[in-house]
Amino acid sequence: MTTILLVDDEKMITGPLARKLRESGYRVLVADNGRIGLETARTENPDVVVLDVLMPEMDGWEVCKALRKTSPVPILMLTALSDEVDRILGLELGADDYLTKPFSSRELLARIRALLRRVALDQTQPKPAGELTAGPLRIELDTRRAFKNNQELTLRYKEFELLSLLLHRVGQVVTRAELFDEVWGTDWLGDTRTLDVHVRWLREKVEANPSDPQFIQTVRGIGYRLVAPE
Repeated sequence: MTTILLVDDEKMITGPLARKLRESGYRVLVADNGRIGLETARTENPDVVVLDVLMPEMDGWEVCKALRKTSPVPILMLTALSDEVDRILGLELGADDYLTKPFSSRELLARIRALLRRVALDQTQPKPAGELTAGPLRIELDTRRAFKNNQELTLRYKEFELLSLLLHRVGQVVTRAELFDEVWGTDWLGDTRTLDVHVRWLREKVEANPSDPQFIQTVRGIGYRLVAPE
C-alpha cells in the first residue's frame, strides 16, 4: 500500500487530510513536529512526504534538506508564506512541489497523484546505455554520472535529467514545454518557475560563470539550448 507521511503541527489540518487520504486508499502516517517527521521518514520509507514549513523543533526546510542527503522521496511542501523567495527556497532545498495554504484536499490529492505517477514512470523507463558529450561535458547514461573536464559533478536527479535532455539535443532549442514533458511529466501541476530554479542550479555546476553562461543558453520566451564552446 502506498504510504503518505504528513508532517505538520496543526491537527486541524492533519486530521481531515489524513482521513481523506485514507479514504482514497493510502496508508497515512502523521508527525506533529519536524524532528519526529524526519525520524519517521527515515524508518518508514514513505512514498511521498507532505511537509509543512513552519513547525517546532525543526522547520520544514531543515527536514527537507536533511532528507535530501539520503533519500529521493518526493516531497510536497506546505507553506502559509506568500513571499516568492520563501516558496522557491523549498525547491532549492530539493522539494518537488509546494502548496500555499489554504488549499483543498482535492488539490493536495491531485499533487500527490502527479508525484506518484512521475515516480512510477521513472521506474519503468529502460535504463539507457552509453554516454553523451559536448565539449568538456560528458554524462554516462547507464550509471547516471556527469563530468566536466573529467571531474565528476554532483547532480540532483532532475538536474541530471535536464542535462541529459539538453545533451541529446545539443545545439538545438528545447522548449519549456518539452522540458516539462520530459523531466517533470505532462501532468505537472506545480509552479513553472521550478524549471528556472533547476537550470540555475545546473549552471552553478557546469558554468565557470553562471551569470554569463557559455553552455546552457536561454532562448528568451522559448526555452534553453546547450552549446559546446570551442
